[in-house]
Amino acid sequence: MMSVRFLLFLLAGVSIANNGCMPFESTPHSLNTATDTRISFQGIASPAGSGSSTPTLHTTHEGDVLLSWVESLPEGGHALRFSKLEHDAWSAPKTIAQGEDWFVNWADFPSLISLDDGTLAAHYLVKSGEATFAYDVHVTQSRDGGKTWSPAVIPHTDNTQTEHGFVSMLPLMDRRLFVTWLDGRNTGGDHNRHESHGGAMALRTAILDDVGTLHRETLLDERVCDCCQTSATRTANGLVVAYRDRSDEEIRDIAVVRWQNRTWSEPQTVHEDQWHILGCPVNGPAIAAADKQVALVWFTAAQDIPRIKLSFSTDEGQSFGAPVQIDDGFPIGRIDVILLPDSSALVSWIEKTGGGAEIRVRRVYPDGTSDVSSVVTPISAARASGFPRMTRNGNAVYIAWTETGNPSSIHTAVATIPEDI
Repeated sequence: MMSVRFLLFLLAGVSIANNGCMPFESTPHSLNTATDTRISFQGIASPAGSGSSTPTLHTTHEGDVLLSWVESLPEGGHALRFSKLEHDAWSAPKTIAQGEDWFVNWADFPSLISLDDGTLAAHYLVKSGEATFAYDVHVTQSRDGGKTWSPAVIPHTDNTQTEHGFVSMLPLMDRRLFVTWLDGRNTGGDHNRHESHGGAMALRTAILDDVGTLHRETLLDERVCDCCQTSATRTANGLVVAYRDRSDEEIRDIAVVRWQNRTWSEPQTVHEDQWHILGCPVNGPAIAAADKQVALVWFTAAQDIPRIKLSFSTDEGQSFGAPVQIDDGFPIGRIDVILLPDSSALVSWIEKTGGGAEIRVRRVYPDGTSDVSSVVTPISAARASGFPRMTRNGNAVYIAWTETGNPSSIHTAVATIPEDI
């Protein structure tokens, strides 16, 4: 029987230390593509301190680019901090929250977003019991640009010492915040491992208003994969949540649920990969939308062949086109996706190489054609390198990642993507 995290990995290789040089020059890789282009990333000096990891990126409604990360504190414990890009450099960091009892993990990490009125919202994870995977989601908000933060709210009301994490948040109208997470209240059993003998992990959601009051805590799917990241996006008329589902037969393909016309849809499998796996691969999907167009990317190893696939939707996720393979043949996964102004998608992932691994990006067009892949930087294939994250502001694309080491550190870079290539 394959181990719970078998794919993280058969593909794991020797760690590569980034030499920190700037710029990070990209390298094209061959594929049957529409064009042969290069994307060159220029490094931006990181504001994160020593011992930082798990970065996230977000672009606000006003066009500000925000970087958040977890930082180890010299006196013990951890802090969630953030910085804003100002005149092509990161501002002095501000602290969102800190504590000595946090759950800090390479795959289940905090995030920071903004609401349409400029309110900032962040989540982080706090231990709720002695068991390894007993922890709660904490959500806090700021209305003064991050100077002060509200008391944290827990969006789940079960009060069980079980796993709650892998959060996605979205801004809603009227200063409301959408939160979705993987919820282990029914798992029971041994929480020192994900595959317990209790019930299944579930996908749940709730809405927080501008004073932190909970509304509409809802079950979206009663049986999902235990520790793959969720991803959510807002479309012209609703929301789409993507996640790795889990059938009774242990088929773990990607599914979506949609909020439209004031109701949630039934779970819908995006593509029948038929990946049968007896444990969680810790490799969730990534989704992005603009108006009615949706781009969804995911990792699969069906038939023991690792692949990264992308599929477009033109109807807000009601249906998806035939998937396109994105990787260069040896993907580890850990993906992200953003939509560009011309409706193409830019996908990032980690690809295994002969000497280690690399962060790569590829631009894919709605007709399924794609450019050659480009290398952002060498990276360790180890779990500690985590999940590189992307965002964009106009034609500028930003990427952030963790460089492993003792201590670890955060790196960031930017590339300009012309519309006419």
